[in-house]
Amino acid sequence: MANPEEGAFYMYRIGLTRKLHFFATSKSAYLWLLVAPVVVASLYWHWRPLPSPYVSGELVVLTRESPTTYFLDAEGKPAGFEYDLAAEFAKRQGWTLKLVVAKDIDDLIETATHGKTHLAAAGLTVTSARTGRLRFGPGYIAERELVICGAGIEKPTSFAALSRVRLEVVKGSSHAERLLELRQAYPGLHWVDAADHSTEELLERTAAGLTDCTVADASTFDVMSNFLPGLSIAMVLTDKRDIAWAMAMNTDMRLRQSLADFFREMRADGRLDRLRERYFGHTHRLAEVDVQGVLLKRARLLPKLKPAFLRAQEESGLDWRLLAALAYQESQWNPLATSSTGVRGIMMLTAETADRLGIPDRLDIEASILGGARYLNLLKDQLPDRIGEPDRTWIALAAYNLGMGHVEDARRLAQRLGKNPNTWSDLKEVLPLLARQDYAGKLRLGYARGGEARMLAENVRIYYEILKRFETSSFTVGDGLAEARKRS
Repeated sequence: MANPEEGAFYMYRIGLTRKLHFFATSKSAYLWLLVAPVVVASLYWHWRPLPSPYVSGELVVLTRESPTTYFLDAEGKPAGFEYDLAAEFAKRQGWTLKLVVAKDIDDLIETATHGKTHLAAAGLTVTSARTGRLRFGPGYIAERELVICGAGIEKPTSFAALSRVRLEVVKGSSHAERLLELRQAYPGLHWVDAADHSTEELLERTAAGLTDCTVADASTFDVMSNFLPGLSIAMVLTDKRDIAWAMAMNTDMRLRQSLADFFREMRADGRLDRLRERYFGHTHRLAEVDVQGVLLKRARLLPKLKPAFLRAQEESGLDWRLLAALAYQESQWNPLATSSTGVRGIMMLTAETADRLGIPDRLDIEASILGGARYLNLLKDQLPDRIGEPDRTWIALAAYNLGMGHVEDARRLAQRLGKNPNTWSDLKEVLPLLARQDYAGKLRLGYARGGEARMLAENVRIYYEILKRFETSSFTVGDGLAEARKRS
């Protein structure tokens, strides 16, 4: 063999062949032959490209659980602003929706970056760091980021003062990214990266005094502050920044164009505004005393009243927590409440309404609650079929205060003003006009305190959200009613 390199290669090949022969005849090789197909299949399953929804007919959307994105409603059905948006997008494209819930922000960003879902619809703020990894769709909300502090804390009003409080922020969030940027100008700025908590949980920790302050988007604070009295805004961390859906960099151009068309249409036909109204339109914060009142009386008074609310739910089909929210707004859960206008009882019924509903004694707790439930259902039935939920309930609540005649005046006025008389978001803007002489004189029934009816409906919505957070629905009654009856 003239060429030494060829000789060396020949000897290497013989050695390799012997090793392969040994391996092939060993038990290890046998085991490998058994497990190899499983390993290869699992690797392919993990790394395979996600089929386009245009091919599969299925849109895979990544989200996270929170009151502002995705949650299960009182009947255990999926709900939330982001969920409803994604469901509407999938419906318009003729696709089925598959939802994937991320365990935290880091998981969400990582999963979306690698294209394991088609879209991430999770209230993501568009930041410079994220745009380096993800492609964002059209911004559909602009949010301020706020520093929120608990009671008894000397609230920081500057970034220098912010370094003197215990600040906890969700790890990997846009809030943490902003603080990292600010640290360049304020080296003393420090905070705790909370890896195992959501923004909502950090707000709860702040309200409980377990930390001094945290950071939250304005809409999240608006929702949570009605459950957590004592929280207040200390300062603005950032001006408004866009919230948008995210996707992998190599996302199909057709999907990106469909997304742009979808949001343009949602804005043009008002559906985006109506959806925001559904989830955030009632979150103007109640006075702190009102929030504390419902939370304190929930523990003190509600256990005794719950059996009656559950029985009314059993007859009417209305969520007992909605009826309890209405009762709290009307009487603060006082069965003997009486107003100067003659309305009485826990549901504050007029004598005429009570007679109409077959309620002999308005001061009887069970009878009054049952009467209130019947009356609310009666008002809902009087509204046109084209009014869907939840608008139907909110409009009926306004009629509970104002009477259906005045509400119909408001609906006709809304139509004259170019607004939609079948949506609560438009109607609640018109109701206060019923008290203005330039409008009242042209109405069939004339003047009415429409602003008061609007306030009642909005307050009931907030009380209902509070009770849904702390009380189970027991909608099928069963054990819940049996237990309640034992206590009555």
